[in-house]
Amino acid sequence: MSSEKAVTLRVNGNEVNIITPAHRTLLEALRHEGFVEIKSGCEKGDCGACAVLLDGVPVDSCITLAWHAEGRDVTTIKGLGNSDSPDPLQKAFIETGGAQCGYCTPGMIIAAKALLNENPEPSLDDIKKALSGNLCRCTGYTKIFEAVQIAAEDLRKEGEAA
Repeated sequence: MSSEKAVTLRVNGNEVNIITPAHRTLLEALRHEGFVEIKSGCEKGDCGACAVLLDGVPVDSCITLAWHAEGRDVTTIKGLGNSDSPDPLQKAFIETGGAQCGYCTPGMIIAAKALLNENPEPSLDDIKKALSGNLCRCTGYTKIFEAVQIAAEDLRKEGEAA
C-alpha cells in the first residue's frame, strides 16, 4: 500500500492534480505547486498566516491534510483579486496601511473575506472575533480593523448600486 495519494483540488477556480504523501499538509502541497502567496508561519495553527478558504470556510492550511481538500474549492489571496481588479478588502488594506510588512496580510484578508461573506455589516467586535486567529506583529490591528470596516461599507454600496 502506497503512502502517496492522488488528489485533485480546485484552487482559485482551476483544477490542480497532485500526487502527495498522505501526511503532507495543504500548506506544503499548495506551496509545492507554486502557490507561494500562502505564508508559512507557526505551522501549528496559531498564527493564521496560512489561511485559505476551503469551500468558503477559513482553515489553517498548515494543520489541514492535503487529501482532506480532495475535490473541494480552495481559495487563496490570489483567488480574490489582482492588481487590475482587487477585491475591496485588498484595496482597503492598501489604502489604510493595514498591510505593513505584508506577511500576515493574506491570512487576515482570507479571514475577513469569510466574515464579510457571512456578515456584510459586522460590528467592530465581530471583526475582532473573526480575526482573532490571525496574528500581526506590525500594525497593532487598528488599521486592519479599519480596512475591514471600509471594505464592508464598499461592498454594501456595490450591492446597493447593483
